[in-house]
Amino acid sequence: MREEIILKFRYSQISSRLLSLDAFRGITIASMILVNTPGSWAYVYPPLRHAEWHGLTPTDLIFPFFLFIIGVAMSFSFTKQLSIGMTHHELHIKVLKRFLIIFGLGLFLTGYPFNIPFSFDKLTTDFRFIDIFRRFQDIRIMGVLARIAICYLIASIIVLNLKKHQQWALSGLLLAIYWVSLIFAFYLLGNGSTEGGPFTFEDNWVRRIDLLVLGSAHMYKVNGIPFDPEGLFSTLPAIVTVLFGVFTGDILRMDSSPQNKTVTLLTWGIIGLIVGWLLNLGFPFNKQLWSPSYTVFTGGCAALFLSGCYWLMDIRKKTTWAKPFIVFGSNSIFVFVASGLVVKTILRIKVHLSDDSLVNLYTYIYKSWFVPLAGNMNGSLLFAITWILIWLGILWILYQKKIFIKI
Repeated sequence: MREEIILKFRYSQISSRLLSLDAFRGITIASMILVNTPGSWAYVYPPLRHAEWHGLTPTDLIFPFFLFIIGVAMSFSFTKQLSIGMTHHELHIKVLKRFLIIFGLGLFLTGYPFNIPFSFDKLTTDFRFIDIFRRFQDIRIMGVLARIAICYLIASIIVLNLKKHQQWALSGLLLAIYWVSLIFAFYLLGNGSTEGGPFTFEDNWVRRIDLLVLGSAHMYKVNGIPFDPEGLFSTLPAIVTVLFGVFTGDILRMDSSPQNKTVTLLTWGIIGLIVGWLLNLGFPFNKQLWSPSYTVFTGGCAALFLSGCYWLMDIRKKTTWAKPFIVFGSNSIFVFVASGLVVKTILRIKVHLSDDSLVNLYTYIYKSWFVPLAGNMNGSLLFAITWILIWLGILWILYQKKIFIKI
């Protein structure tokens, strides 16, 4: 072993990884960074925005793709760990530890920089460490990493304790319970006369449950209204997205030819699109509610996308094009957290302009470098692409040194 590094840096040969899955993961995480870091939120092309409520854009595919990938990887990793002698009890402990780490990272990323003021001139001296603890009084509890952690934990428990047919049955049951619960609560427990039905923004029971359990102080705000797109109850169908990934991983592990696996993935992907579209007639595509139609449709999209990567890379052996994405996919959680921390830091750094006004460093870089080069809209996009390329360079160094940061 070369050395021991804090935070469990693991070294492994890249040949032992499923390259098509790493490429898929890399495309997804790079897309996540692309849509999260425009130069200005006032200038973003429509496909790079989420649907405001009902509907679906390419950006709305990114998060379910990532959860789907977690499920695929889970199928491989659990099978491998059990085959080398790890007990179910040991695996449960490992899952719990990983859940706590990911959830903790989510809270840290949400709270950072804990109201610590930065500037190029000085670090202001009126800051007290007690302010860090006060920051948690109104910190958003849920979020992307929190949802990933919860989905990973519950899906893992399901996979480790239920037989395959029971996992399939439970997936359908969870979607049905979620759908029926929203309608039942709306019409029988109040607000049944409200125009718009049970799937409106302000009156849906996903939001009400979050308000009851989390409280408005710990929720995301949309135009000043507490609503969390990664809320508690809407995490229920998101768990099914992970399970869809597990089922896909099982297909890739089966004793069959790569061609047969590709055809099977294509078939299930098309079925997912059709069923999801039909469900859309009753409960529209909605990422923020993670509607059953959205769950099934995006699961179908993910299966189709992975089948394309698998066919191209594992059957046709065309891998050169995917090298940058493989690099991104090999350290996905690290780059997501690190990118978020750096962005939050430069947003807090204040820069004095020539007219003695103050702007944050993020805005200064966008307006001073990218707007003159490409204009407002294209400059905003170029800013995000440049950010991806910077992190690609960092990840490339880690990749070359065979350092893959796991948690």
